[in-house]
Amino acid sequence: MNSIHYQFEVDGNDFSRAGEASSKLKQKLKEMNLPPDIIRRCSIAIYEGEINMVIHANGGVIDVDIFPDRILMVLKDVGPGIPDIEQAMQEGFSTANEEVNMLGFGAGMGLPNMKRSSDEIHIDTELNVGTTVTMAINF
Repeated sequence: MNSIHYQFEVDGNDFSRAGEASSKLKQKLKEMNLPPDIIRRCSIAIYEGEINMVIHANGGVIDVDIFPDRILMVLKDVGPGIPDIEQAMQEGFSTANEEVNMLGFGAGMGLPNMKRSSDEIHIDTELNVGTTVTMAINF
């Protein structure tokens, strides 16, 4: 099945550019005239993942494939990994430092919002190697 593919580089620790990938994808989805709910869910999911990459993983790469029946988003980083996925999925749990919190980030809603916004989510993580989050939103 053919898809439309987009790739976004995410710079780590650069909060001035945090959110660029999700904004660009949102614009592309609007240009494709996708339903507003799909655009909203996709934008939230990718934004939360993008911010996590900036805060915790020194950046990474986001690949998005748009199929006729779904959007597949793969966010890959080479950060420290997630020691306890179950704990990280709890609303309010965060390992963000005080500096990040003072910038208004790190509330512990990233992964829960990613899960809530997507129809499928899979997290593959290895300590000191990195994390790959795969999310799908079905039409």
